[in-house]
Amino acid sequence: MSPPRTLYDKLVDDHTVARLDEDGATVLLYIDRSVLNEYTSPQAFTGLRDAGRKVWRPERLLGVVDHVNGTAPVRTDQMPDAGGAGQVAYFGRNCRDFGIELFDILHPNQGIEHVVAPELGLILPGMVVAAGDSHTTTYGAFGALGFGIGTSDIEHMLATATVVYRRLKPMKVEVTGRLPTGVTAKDVVMALISRIGADGATGCAIEFCGDTMEALSVEGRMTLCNMAVECGARGALAAPDERVITYLSGLPRAPKGAMWDAAVAAWRGLKPDPGAVYARHEVLRAEEIEPMVTWGTSPDQAASVLGRVPDPAAEATPSRRRDAARALEYMGLEPGARLESVRIDRAFIGSCTNARIEDLRDAAAVLRGRRVAEGVRAMVVPGSTSVRRQAEVEGLDQVFIAAGFEWRQSGCSMCLAMNDDVLAPGERCASSTNRNFEGRQGAGGRTHLMSPAMVAAAAVRGRLTDVRRMED
Repeated sequence: MSPPRTLYDKLVDDHTVARLDEDGATVLLYIDRSVLNEYTSPQAFTGLRDAGRKVWRPERLLGVVDHVNGTAPVRTDQMPDAGGAGQVAYFGRNCRDFGIELFDILHPNQGIEHVVAPELGLILPGMVVAAGDSHTTTYGAFGALGFGIGTSDIEHMLATATVVYRRLKPMKVEVTGRLPTGVTAKDVVMALISRIGADGATGCAIEFCGDTMEALSVEGRMTLCNMAVECGARGALAAPDERVITYLSGLPRAPKGAMWDAAVAAWRGLKPDPGAVYARHEVLRAEEIEPMVTWGTSPDQAASVLGRVPDPAAEATPSRRRDAARALEYMGLEPGARLESVRIDRAFIGSCTNARIEDLRDAAAVLRGRRVAEGVRAMVVPGSTSVRRQAEVEGLDQVFIAAGFEWRQSGCSMCLAMNDDVLAPGERCASSTNRNFEGRQGAGGRTHLMSPAMVAAAAVRGRLTDVRRMED
């Protein structure tokens, strides 16, 4: 009898084409699906052209324009700069020449790749998905193994539908209990990252489980899996359940008829075996988690919004003391200051982490009947054109506009500031994005990560604020 296996091991085993070393630690892994973008694909396509190779099974691929496009309220196909225009033009040529479906900037399904692919039903339980973006881990919410790959691996994947893959160590993260009011999936994953550190899951694939996970929406699970990469994980998974099946049912690209019935029967068996062994096991108790914000320049430099800016001298190691001191200098913060006293200049709701319809509903619930504080510029960038349409059907756009937010078109936008959505040097932003690195949102810009509802609360108060104070 074979030993019990984790969900991660089952997916890797099922997609292994060949073992490349004696112990099977390195394998040739079959890739079911990939989503390409204009920013990370050009060199891979050039490599194919130079070698005279074709794309193998282009129907498993989708191209989207999402990184470099502008998000001004009135959409045009003009890029903010010549470099971005060149990338988009070359991407369009590559998709046409190699027979790959493309959602260009004016396509009715345009949007951020990690929002678009799931909302169409292109990501299914049991798949392995590799793409040129580290937040491909998002797809673990469906019981699919997603991970980011580099340019040379993209070229190999395009030509062969495989990548050379080094097995990871499975890590269990169990979340138990009921989330308190005002606490979201974003707070859960930020609490995890702050506990184990930015390198705490290096070399691991996280499997999320526990009764808190079972109660989370699929969109909440996407947020968890999306940000798992920020603690070093190269993969993140949650076993598919009835919530996932309901979410996928009827989506445009999901299976239909007898194929759907057969798929659902298979998906219900996608779970770890009882007794499966993990390299590491972390437990988070939901009732102990509070709304989180980052104070530094790494996602693990975070605390409860009710806390204070930490003193670098209290850090355990010289390297951590040095990192904390540098972060506070960059962020312009003093040790001991109350986080709720930190004033902001900008508020941004968007990104592949938190720009789905559920996120916009949460933020709008805080903003309804309120106004953005004087001196704060606030923006909402929906994760896809489909999300934007749905929000307008529900009237959420009017809530944002009435509150003083800019209602913009979809794209990666200020998450990574590759277009004209950038912070000015020294500007401080409450942001629903995934990374707060130095210069991530613009040279000299200062980023505080938090949930969309927390961004809305900060925008109204003009400073970092516990959203639970806005319950009335």
